Amino acid sequence: MEAVIIIVFVMGYLAITLEHNIKIDKLIPALVMMAICWALIALGIDSFPQWFDSGKHALLENFGLLGHEEKMHLMEETLLHHLGKTAEILVFLLGAMTIVEIIDYFDGFSTIKSFIRTRKKTKILWIFCCLAFVLSAIIDNLTATIVLISILQKIVKDRSARIWYAGLIIIAANAGGAFSPIGDVTTTMLWIGDKVSTGHLFVYLFIPSLICMVVPALIASFLPAFKGDLEIEEIDNKTKSKFSAIMLYLGLGAIVFVPIFKVITHLPPYVGMMLSLGVVATFAEIYSNSKFSMTEVDSEESDSHALHSPVHHSLSKIELPSILFFLGILMAVAALESLGILFGFASSLKESIPMIGTEMDGTQVSDLVVLLLGIGSAVIDNVPLVAASLGMFTETLDDQLWHFIAYSAGTGGSMLIIGSAAGVVAMGMEKIDFFWYLKKISWLALIGFLAGAAVFMFTRTIF
Repeated sequence: MEAVIIIVFVMGYLAITLEHNIKIDKLIPALVMMAICWALIALGIDSFPQWFDSGKHALLENFGLLGHEEKMHLMEETLLHHLGKTAEILVFLLGAMTIVEIIDYFDGFSTIKSFIRTRKKTKILWIFCCLAFVLSAIIDNLTATIVLISILQKIVKDRSARIWYAGLIIIAANAGGAFSPIGDVTTTMLWIGDKVSTGHLFVYLFIPSLICMVVPALIASFLPAFKGDLEIEEIDNKTKSKFSAIMLYLGLGAIVFVPIFKVITHLPPYVGMMLSLGVVATFAEIYSNSKFSMTEVDSEESDSHALHSPVHHSLSKIELPSILFFLGILMAVAALESLGILFGFASSLKESIPMIGTEMDGTQVSDLVVLLLGIGSAVIDNVPLVAASLGMFTETLDDQLWHFIAYSAGTGGSMLIIGSAAGVVAMGMEKIDFFWYLKKISWLALIGFLAGAAVFMFTRTIF
């Protein structure tokens, strides 16, 4: 039965990877794969020789001696445990997405356009790379990419020039998201899973992430594509909301407040995110001159309000397919973890792959495994890769392994345009060709990735 479950997972994974070829949204195979895997576990619960205790992060003793009813009860408890952990991530992401959409409702990101006062291509490159690096650490790399490419489309007429900028924005956004607990879904997973803390994540990964952004941008500055001046379109600010700057800074500040709230209260991050959302939503309702009606849905007044409320409007704009995809993939990986498959795979990796000299808390873990994970994230979605690593390794909070995984999974996806959410959305917005990106940008991303990894390996010996 274990072999059948693994086959189902692999087939679902292939369907997710080949999303653009088979023309089926990746959330569909993710949800189907999750449901089938857990159904097979329920049907064959008596045939499994082992069970993984996620709480103790070890195989459960005497599992084979338990009766059928006891095993079913254990499976239900495990399913509920994984659903709770997954829900923490999803509710957190829902809150963050809604705040970003509220900022956009007030055209808050138009404030960023005022930073661009030059026509020189290299200066514009550095402005966008720095903005992508900083913004992705606050509002996540996917949203930062959407915002900056939207701005780019409004100020740069020439598409052939825009796609070069878009390629470097992808690299910078993924680099910026790696050192922040709210900058990338995979880093958020590690943070919520108590594998990394905000302070240590910043200390260990800020410099490697910065190098991962700076090196490709520096090399690109000498390329012919970034020589000379650009023809810049004038930006019309007549339709800009008078509250746009206020909502931008309020929204960004509210998201940054979440890690601070977690440190102070030790509550899960989604609690702080809901508080931040409530505060931002309050000001949004006041500034839009709308009545408070967030819970009433059955009156005509409420229907009318829904058309004008920034909160309702923002909730209707969030990426629900992405949320469902994360639900499916995380719960599917949880199924493999519960059967002890990931734990066994990690043990075999440690035994078979040659060690290249990283010693952490008395346990040797190969840097090669983590580097391969980073390269693999360019081909395969990094969310399940990190989800699998959570079930594979037993290292404690802020072990250097988790920081290296956060860096590799966050930045490695830049090497292919389909390797990260930022790349996929840029591909859609600018219709960037896969092979153009492979030829023009991938080598820059690879150099940045390896440079940052080398810096991380060096700096971890200092801190």
